[in-house]
Amino acid sequence: MSKTASLKQLAQLTDGELVGDENLIITGVRPIEQAETGDITFLAQPKYRRFLETSKASAIIVSPAIKGIKKNHIVVANPLVALAQLLEYFHSAPHAPFGVHPMAVIGKDPRLGKDISIYPGVVLGNQVELGEGVIIYPGACIGNGVTIGAGSVIQQNVSICPGVTIGKRVTLHSGCVIGSPGFGYVWDGEKHRPIPQVGSVVIEDDVEVGANTTIDRGTMGNTHIGRGVKIDNLVQIAHNVSIGEHSIVVAQCGIAGSTQIGRGVMLGGQTAIVGHIKIGDRAKIAAKTGIIKSVPAGAVMAGFAGIPHAEWRKAEVITRRLPKLQARIRELEHRISAMEKGASPEK
Repeated sequence: MSKTASLKQLAQLTDGELVGDENLIITGVRPIEQAETGDITFLAQPKYRRFLETSKASAIIVSPAIKGIKKNHIVVANPLVALAQLLEYFHSAPHAPFGVHPMAVIGKDPRLGKDISIYPGVVLGNQVELGEGVIIYPGACIGNGVTIGAGSVIQQNVSICPGVTIGKRVTLHSGCVIGSPGFGYVWDGEKHRPIPQVGSVVIEDDVEVGANTTIDRGTMGNTHIGRGVKIDNLVQIAHNVSIGEHSIVVAQCGIAGSTQIGRGVMLGGQTAIVGHIKIGDRAKIAAKTGIIKSVPAGAVMAGFAGIPHAEWRKAEVITRRLPKLQARIRELEHRISAMEKGASPEK
């Protein structure tokens, strides 16, 4: 059954100021261009205000900067936060736990919390511990001695290798691999000898790991993902990396071994980071940046190798002007040569 709510209820949910009919019933959330009667939409920036003229939405979420709205609306400090709250309200469905499916394979001495759901095709190793309300979808493989905290969701075909610790309310999306051996070898004079990877992975509470992302176990000690970290799809995190709380790692990043990433760091897509360096708290690394040395807290880096963002922007402007600058230099060289020969330079 579809959810509905009055505009008053939605204002309370988003902690916003309601302007208009508080009894208006809202049946869903849609983008401003696609909204129909009964929908609520949002407008975060004044430059998109032109869409209001044709939008059929019954109500709108706006920031305090948007003035003179004639439609029913709710004023909130951050429309994107409010949008997340509304989408969660209208589209989240309560999960009905059903226990362990008979087609799941459960190892010895499991410790299973109440209200869990283990779907068909799941494989649990020995001494696995699952907290209350854990959901494990088909095809997931959980190794011996793994601990998964309450409220966590393990999606289809996830592999969690032995000894890994997963916190509470963690989501691991389809196909990700947690705790595979780190890429460690030493040349012994004749061949690459593997270095046993005997550490593990610790993922704290409220972390989300995207599809087909890999997080390697430590060589010795643990690879550590801090509370609230959000990791996109197709990311490689090597052995003994540490990522601080509430950092963001966007798709196709590669982080080499033993790198320490601070709190609140943002790594843009396809960022490459060498090993054994530090990225300071709140640093921002632009997409496709190569980081080859430590980055101070709060820095904004771009380019390869990464340089301060302001310098990179200036360099990019100059790069685009190089053909004209080259032509100008040749003209000046011609004029100087002519002057040195005593001739009259031609423009």
